[in-house]
Order: sequence, then structure tokens, then C-alpha cells
Amino acid sequence: MKVFFLFVGKIMVVLLLSAFALDLGYSYVYSKSTTRNKIENILNGEPKEFDVIMLGSSRANNHFVPQLFIEKGLKAYNYGMSGSRLQESALVLQLMLSKKYDIKNIILEVDLNINTEGYSDGTRARFMPYLKSNETVANYYGEIIPEFQSLYYLPFYRYIQYDSQIGFREMVFAAIHKSSASVLNEGFYALQGEGLNMQYDLTKYTPKKNKDYELIKKLCNNNGINLIVVSTPMCEHVKGINYFEAIKNVYPEVHNYENVVTEDKYFSTCGHMNEAGARVFTAKIIEDFFPTKAK
Repeated sequence: MKVFFLFVGKIMVVLLLSAFALDLGYSYVYSKSTTRNKIENILNGEPKEFDVIMLGSSRANNHFVPQLFIEKGLKAYNYGMSGSRLQESALVLQLMLSKKYDIKNIILEVDLNINTEGYSDGTRARFMPYLKSNETVANYYGEIIPEFQSLYYLPFYRYIQYDSQIGFREMVFAAIHKSSASVLNEGFYALQGEGLNMQYDLTKYTPKKNKDYELIKKLCNNNGINLIVVSTPMCEHVKGINYFEAIKNVYPEVHNYENVVTEDKYFSTCGHMNEAGARVFTAKIIEDFFPTKAK
């Protein structure tokens, strides 16, 4: 029996040491990568200066074309992330500020993401490699993740838990510095095609006060950043389109651009414009908020 327990003990020690080694190895690789996603680009890159950045979900990522701002002489980047919620947008902004980014204007997409204080599992995973190394990430998630202690203290557990997003395959791509489309074109990801799935039901959504949005407003106010909050277009075939007016009843400062672009040819799907639609929409945003050419 003594030999058995000794054998089991050796196995446990080997597993524990392996977990520590894997954790350190994966974390080291991610600490050197800047080409896979926008989060690591912020954390591992140098501080930047921007006249305008965009934050939000895919309805920001696919709808704001930074190149059109750049053509006006404005330094711009789209930090929208497909699938993300305002919870992740707030953390992205905190990380930028902790890295001493100089930001003059933020365009924040607030529409379908305002009806919940939930989170995106896929986007949250991208922060996990920095849970131990970055104080801002640790403090932020330490207050809102129930299993934070396990993720933080158990070696390699966070990589197992989020294996599909930050597992072996993604780690290898990060190690060889394989670029991802998410950081190309100043962060803008253009959709193609038109007229697919041109129906949408908004009756299940209810705009409400959102603590993550309130945090973003507070961060902007405290750091002298001009916050421009907009809702972005959807196709004409939407059930419950009064949802967008309901947003303004909760937050009057939100600029409703839901019906600025309506023709089917400008939409890839009902909820997302294609590149042509994004350019029309972005041009309208520039006309309304940045009419003069930057010096």
C-alpha cells in the first residue's frame, strides 16, 4: 500500500509540475504576441494616440470604417469585437487607459448590447492569458467571475477552461506570429454579400440601465474623452423596430442611426451591413461629428 501511495504521489507531483510548466509556457507566448487579436495588441503593444476609436460588438466591428476617418486626417482604429458585450468593451477601455493611450473621441455602439449586463464567453477567453500578469484584468474579473479563485490559482486551469479560444492551436499561431484578420484594416472587418437572413425580431429585447455602459461613461468623463454613443442600422424587415426609440427613453444621449441605411443592397444580413453599407454609414457619422478635416 505504501508503494501504491508513493506512486500516486509521484504522478500528482509530475502532473502539478507539468501544469505549472504549461501555464508558464502558454502565458509567455501570449505575452509576446500582438498579431492575433485586439486585446493582446493593446496589452503587448506600445501606447498609442488616437483622434477616434470605436468600441462595441460586431455591429461596431463590421460597421465603422477607420480608413474613412484616416482620409480626413484623423488617427482612427476600430476596437469593436464580434460577440462582445459592454462588459468587455469597458475592460478594453480600462486597459487602454492603464497603458496610457491618448484618446480624444470614442464612438460607442450601443443597441442590442444595452439590454443585458451579460458577457461574451469567447471574448472573455482572450483576456485569460493575462489574468495573473495584468492587475487591471485581475481586479476587473476578480469582482465578477464566480470561479475567479480557480482560474487565478490553479495552474493551467484557465487554458483548459477556455481551450477552444486560447488552447494549443491558438497558442501555436501566437508563437509563430501568424496574423489574424481581426487586427488588419485598422480593426475593421468587412462583411460581403447582400440580402441574407433579412428578418429580425427585436420584441424579445428590452433596453435598460446598464452598469457596464455607466462605467464606460465614467471612465470617459474622468479622462477627458469625448464619448459619442450611437445605435447602428438594421434592415427594414425588423419586428419591434421601436426598440431603438426605447433606448433613447432610457439613455437620451444615444444617437439613433438605425434608419440611416435601409436598402437591402447595403446589408449582408438584417443585423449587419456589408462593406458598402458600412462605408455609407461611416461617411454619415463623419459628416455629423467630424465635419472639418483634421490639421
